[in-house]
Amino acid sequence: MRAATYLLLGMLAGGATDAEAKIVNRTVTYEHDGVVLEGYLAWDDAVQEPRPGVLVVHQWMGLSDNERMRADMLAGLGYVALAADVYGRGVRPRNAEEARREAGKYYGDRNLFRARLAAGLAELRRQPLVDGARVAAIGYCFGGGGALELARAGADLAGVVSFHGSLQTPLPASRGDIRAKLLVCHGAVDPHVGPEAVHAFVEEMEAAGVDYQLILYSGAVHAFTQREAGDDPSRGAAYNEAADRRSWQAMQDFFGEIFAPQR
Repeated sequence: MRAATYLLLGMLAGGATDAEAKIVNRTVTYEHDGVVLEGYLAWDDAVQEPRPGVLVVHQWMGLSDNERMRADMLAGLGYVALAADVYGRGVRPRNAEEARREAGKYYGDRNLFRARLAAGLAELRRQPLVDGARVAAIGYCFGGGGALELARAGADLAGVVSFHGSLQTPLPASRGDIRAKLLVCHGAVDPHVGPEAVHAFVEEMEAAGVDYQLILYSGAVHAFTQREAGDDPSRGAAYNEAADRRSWQAMQDFFGEIFAPQR
């Protein structure tokens, strides 16, 4: 288990102060249909009370430092975060072509995609510090689409956040299918998930009677939260500091709403 001390702004959930906050993390293994999966769990060890859990779904290159960093950031905000593994232990694409093939297995079989993510959700709920009644999922690119597929499958989630995720699905939701509230953070000029996909998503959500929010970030293309995407929007994928910062804040505001104590 690795441990790191974080200086946090404000009070953490449960009442820990900046000086007391200690983020710890470890690798967790779990299974789906005989496939061993290897995730990354992070939490603040200074807080002993159960707290909301957040499932983090990786982009198409597989579970990487990006998702581990986000899990640690979520732990710093007072959540238990599990960065899930869709592909399986040791399956980490080395380039875009390998990633395209691996992601294609799940885009081509949405039921498998949903089941693999449900296994990660079940593993998150097994953690003793997770309040099982307050759980959300977030995802990036491929993972944003995956988080939305989990919602479409009727997963028992308080909320789902997609960051520059795929919005299309061959299995659209019907009224009553989606139990979670949704927040979709999307690049306004994303050429990979363009206006037609956005419009179709809005129509699907409206027809299904979903409580959703869609935020478009001006000038942002695909992968706007990922620094390794570079800074050239003309390539169709690029980091955008403003969109990254604003979408992370939007997620925090959304969590403040969905995880608020019931009155």
